[in-house]
Amino acid sequence: MTSVDPRGRTDVFAPDRQAVARTLLDSARTSSYDPVEEVDWETPLDTAYHGASPEWSTLYGTSYWDEMTPEQQRELTRHEAASVASTGIWFEMILQQMVLRDFYAKDPTDPAFQWALTEIADECRHSIMFARGAAKLGAPAYRPRRVVVELGRGFKTLAFGEAAYAAILVAEEVLDVMQRDWMRDERVVPFVRTINNIHVVEESRHMKFARQETKERLAGASWARKQFNALVVAIAAYAIVTSMWNEDIYANAGLDAERARREAKANEHHKAMLRSSCAGLMEFLHSAGLLTRAATVFYKRANLI
Repeated sequence: MTSVDPRGRTDVFAPDRQAVARTLLDSARTSSYDPVEEVDWETPLDTAYHGASPEWSTLYGTSYWDEMTPEQQRELTRHEAASVASTGIWFEMILQQMVLRDFYAKDPTDPAFQWALTEIADECRHSIMFARGAAKLGAPAYRPRRVVVELGRGFKTLAFGEAAYAAILVAEEVLDVMQRDWMRDERVVPFVRTINNIHVVEESRHMKFARQETKERLAGASWARKQFNALVVAIAAYAIVTSMWNEDIYANAGLDAERARREAKANEHHKAMLRSSCAGLMEFLHSAGLLTRAATVFYKRANLI
């Protein structure tokens, strides 16, 4: 929501948005990390550890999981962690472009403008951190399906306002809950726990800004606009979440890929984990008027409701 200052400028941010931005800038000055220094990149990978909490594995709770050896289970979670990280990189690149486009040619003296650049700097560091982490886990480059990549290309070019910021929030909220579990789990390899801790701390600021922006942009929005953008955000959420666990992880972990994909698709435990991770997010989207009937269809298909 913009306001007009005495000189007639219309890119001046509302006072509450400025206050949030100042708070986030202060937090960034005192609680930010340099992954190059903080993460142990030198110690060789210890394969006695998981790459992620086993309970978050797409096969945990299935008959196939019970048949796997502990070594196979750990190998799978390492590939799954790398796949999630790779998806995170893909979406963080979309996020950076949307934020840059949103703040293009706006008032650089405004705290919100400065926070936007701070967030982009964070995301650049995070993407490099995820890339190095995936490589250290011994995984190949996992990318979304071609159709999703092309949809993302269109989304980053066309999405604006609440559609952009609510989609950012969806991606970060799902990652946040997973990574809070992983960073506390002593079964997870230490360098991945450090990566997750850094991301959780710094992304908490990004999520606060995304919530604020979403609410600001929706102020006074028409019913039709809310209906349209609710659907856009839900489709984006479906594309993001269904891309997190690349189907190639099973073959690369030495498993029967066809059976693994079949059991993962029917895994009620994993679906329940996703739904529980999104409870707060869905409450926010509902309060913002973005949890419409049409949007709910896509959230259910992605197992977020």
